[in-house]
Amino acid sequence: MQKEKVEVLVEGGKATAAPPLGPALGPMGVNIGQVVSDINKKTSSFAGMQVPVKIFIDKETKQYEIFIGTPPASGLIKKEANLEKASGKAKHEMVADILIEQVIKIAKMKETATLGKSLKEKVKEVIGTCQSMGILVEGKPAKETMRDVEAGLFDEEIRLEKIELTAEELAKLEEEKIRLAEELAKRKAELEKIAKEIIAQMAGKPRGEIKAKLAAAGIPDDMIKELLPVEGAAAAGAAPSAGAASAKEAAPKREEKKEERKK
Repeated sequence: MQKEKVEVLVEGGKATAAPPLGPALGPMGVNIGQVVSDINKKTSSFAGMQVPVKIFIDKETKQYEIFIGTPPASGLIKKEANLEKASGKAKHEMVADILIEQVIKIAKMKETATLGKSLKEKVKEVIGTCQSMGILVEGKPAKETMRDVEAGLFDEEIRLEKIELTAEELAKLEEEKIRLAEELAKRKAELEKIAKEIIAQMAGKPRGEIKAKLAAAGIPDDMIKELLPVEGAAAAGAAPSAGAASAKEAAPKREEKKEERKK
């Protein structure tokens, strides 16, 4: 008999009998509590991430099999780096650093969902994802570490499938993440100061000219949009035009004439 299939996304280690899982399992006649418990055991290592789960059920025997997918590589990288979100400007702003052991761990977790045939090729795929997220690998931009991998600098770690880090290594990575965050904040403050000085110096000049000057000074687009008013925006709150002013002055006079006619 063909088995029924249920596919859901659950938070690692926190599946419940609530929708969507419970209602999907209800008609199958299985022990929902037991299925939920089994799913949580299998997904506990993915805490905080959405995990794809497939459950194949024989409705006659009530036997079931659970297959756990893996979150996207980006989600696994953020977990390893202890990050909530990646860099919004990956080319210029680095937000964390991870080691080759962590890259190997992610590559192994994604081994059935990557294109690379060898573990080394899968490692390179993960490093490529780090590059798009603004995450350093072994203290270097991902492109540089990719060249190191290609040159064989990490062949031994990959051969041994080394994935464990010491508490000291983890602590250093956390310190590096804090340092990177402080550098970003400092750089942003410096750029904001420069931008405000340029805007003040060019007061009264066309917005396009000021914007070009800001861009030439290396001010990011989002900061320019935040600090440089759009032309005409200020005018919306400016003093009323002469025509509008005269119309306001004329209104009381019309009211006076109406009162005189009534008398």
